[in-house]
Amino acid sequence: MSILVTGSAGHLGEALMRHLRAQGRAAVGLDLVASPYTDRVGSIVDRAFVDRAMRGMRAVLHTATLHKPHVATHTRQAFVDVNISGTLNLLEAAAANGVAAFVFTSTTSAFGDALVPPPGAPAAWITEDVAPIAKNIYGATKTAAEDLCRLFRRKQRLPCLVLRTSRFFPEPDDDPGRRADYSDANLKTNEFLYRRADVQDLVDAHLLAIERAPSIGFGRYILSATTPFRPEDCAELRTDAAAVVHRRVPDCEAEYARHGWRLPAQIERVYVNALAREELGWTPRYDFAYRLARLRAGEDPRSPLAQAIGTKGYHGAAYADGLYPVEG
Repeated sequence: MSILVTGSAGHLGEALMRHLRAQGRAAVGLDLVASPYTDRVGSIVDRAFVDRAMRGMRAVLHTATLHKPHVATHTRQAFVDVNISGTLNLLEAAAANGVAAFVFTSTTSAFGDALVPPPGAPAAWITEDVAPIAKNIYGATKTAAEDLCRLFRRKQRLPCLVLRTSRFFPEPDDDPGRRADYSDANLKTNEFLYRRADVQDLVDAHLLAIERAPSIGFGRYILSATTPFRPEDCAELRTDAAAVVHRRVPDCEAEYARHGWRLPAQIERVYVNALAREELGWTPRYDFAYRLARLRAGEDPRSPLAQAIGTKGYHGAAYADGLYPVEG
């Protein structure tokens, strides 16, 4: 029995396929795009294709999706087709084939406007109890797909876990203002304080989810590097985030000075991974402290897996700023 990995030509899909193959585990990669990690080329919107691909599968790792950078280049209907209808096709085929675990890769972007507190309010402490408020079609379709997973657990008894991943893409930031204010390495290191994860840690969480899904049944989990912050820091994070960092991670100052880097002036949200650590038994390794230690040693702070995959991009075309268009 094999593990079906959708989106196998993408960042996370390739990471999962590389890891599974290295372990000698049976895995089948599925994607629209041919790649060394794609065994079956086709669309999850095609129900007949999905039905054929699902035969003999023990578990599904569903990473295929239209992403936030596609909001400006794809229609809302395309998002509904891929993110909702495609997920529905996979769920129906998984239930019909007696799949033991269905793991859906969602996103912390699903929280939408709940991530931005009003002026003067403390930083948002984001746990699974925070209700999403969709800000675009990407978030709306991902939360709809999450609800389909919950429904299939309730009605078809299909074990389904939803993993809301924080940022892990290696591409430069999609905000030109942030790219202008910080170097790429500075910005990504800052994000490990509150909103980023390494792809190796995400792979580990997905594989744990396969094993835990039958006993859990259904659950939603935030996947992000463990933050050094605490709930009582939230007010000060909105006004003087650097002071909080120096208090919680006092040894960062010298390394930042050596690189000429800056800490963020304020932080609006903090992703909390406590539930995933408790219920999945997940122990993420690549956090802010780990990154600082590797930088001090003159080493690449990324995991070997992240280094091997590198940058992929989201579009085949070039745009005015040389990266990708992103709509709010």
